[in-house]
Amino acid sequence: MSEPGIRIVAANEASWDDLQAILTGTAARCQCTRQRLGDRAWYALPVEQRAAVLRDAVGCDDTAVDRDPSRTAGIVASVDGEPAAWAAVDARPAFRRLRGSPVPWVGRHEDKNDETVWAIACIVVRRGFRGRGLTYPLVAAAVEHARDRGARAIEGYPMLTGGAEITWDELSVGPVGPFLAAGFAEVTHPTTRRLVMRREL
Repeated sequence: MSEPGIRIVAANEASWDDLQAILTGTAARCQCTRQRLGDRAWYALPVEQRAAVLRDAVGCDDTAVDRDPSRTAGIVASVDGEPAAWAAVDARPAFRRLRGSPVPWVGRHEDKNDETVWAIACIVVRRGFRGRGLTYPLVAAAVEHARDRGARAIEGYPMLTGGAEITWDELSVGPVGPFLAAGFAEVTHPTTRRLVMRREL
């Protein structure tokens, strides 16, 4: 998906250096692996090993001949050629912390291991590119990324901000607006500020 000045590609079509340029501050320490690994395993790993887990999942710069080029765990956005944003997008069971948390499952009875349901587990917009609406095309592109890989539905777990300014560390799940704009509907409202939203594909 592209708009003037914005280009969004599967993560394995971006370079590892570009992805690392986006993951700064807390995101650099996390390496977008906490949702994937679950809290216990994540806390046990140093940053370098977290980065190795992410690199394997996204396949940036991977030239292995036996790697499926369609398998990559996210998308990367650039603005005028500069790496600007990332979203972790994968089959829902890939995110161990999501499977183990009670919050997304309140009032729901479905198979947590259903590989045909995908999830947007994390969104990071690089400092200097925030406040420019990048989450809107990013969430829309995540939908197409999942659809192209056979997903029958995709979920997000955004936060209601109430108009307040929220730190990006806390808002890594994304705000509600971009999900509504991309055709997601509320499934449940498990906490005061968190929604489970879903789009059938």
